Amino acid sequence: MPGRRGDPVIERLPLRPLIVEAAARLAEAGVGSPMPDAESLAAHLLGTERMRLALIPMVEPEIADRYRALIEQRAARIPLQHLTGTAAMGEIDLAVGPGVFVPRPETELLFAWALAYLATLPRDHAPIVVDLCTGSGALALAIAHARPDAEVHAVELDADAFTWARRNADTRIAAGDTPVTLHAADVTDPALLTPLTGRVDLVVANPPYIPEAAILDPEVADHDPHRALFGGPDGLDVIRAMVAPLARLLRPAGATAIEHDDTNGGGVAAILAAADFVDIAEHPDLAGKPRFVVARRRGL
Repeated sequence: MPGRRGDPVIERLPLRPLIVEAAARLAEAGVGSPMPDAESLAAHLLGTERMRLALIPMVEPEIADRYRALIEQRAARIPLQHLTGTAAMGEIDLAVGPGVFVPRPETELLFAWALAYLATLPRDHAPIVVDLCTGSGALALAIAHARPDAEVHAVELDADAFTWARRNADTRIAAGDTPVTLHAADVTDPALLTPLTGRVDLVVANPPYIPEAAILDPEVADHDPHRALFGGPDGLDVIRAMVAPLARLLRPAGATAIEHDDTNGGGVAAILAAADFVDIAEHPDLAGKPRFVVARRRGL
């Protein structure tokens, strides 16, 4: 309906120049991926996908103001995922925020390996999968979504992270996924998940693995829980301690995949070799850096 004479005219603003301006602001602030982040925040605010932003050429001034405010938060190095409230793993989105580790794209490669491994198993039983240090529930819930036939267990010690995992697990149940069993437990406990001893086909883990002296980006150092980040002086303390319970859980010839710091591929491989694992292999991340190690428990 046309406005009445004397009504103020609201001038809409072109979106693309706003995004270009935002990317320049993020680059100035030291954000590592300024244009993708600028586009992601615009898409989040407008309720669309990044690839569809071109279909929204103009926005109202109020939207532009809200967008600039979001960009200033990102320029202050608040994680992108804290601003959008979500992080992806596989085909699912997870709720994330203060108090839980934000899943990284590098872990997608471990997830893909896990699915490929599960596809090689005989169909004589439902595969049993355990996710150690589940955090937001990312790996466990993504595996349960991709393999609804699997029995998936997820272990988390930190109370705040466990709350996020429970929230995400409830969301996935509401979406129709197979439920994941959550355990509030210590992955280094010798009695961890005793009823599953010798029955597990696959153990995945993204444990705290950063060496204590590492210098981290503000998004990580100031916002990810330190308990989820650091693994002692060399980054291997948690991995060393969890390998024995992990090995006990696996059935003969069962497999594990463990994410690690890019300085520690050889160290994780050595720990697994000392625990009598076989078929040990190191895998790189998206940047070609060592990122996760896979191995099998020796068969009978």
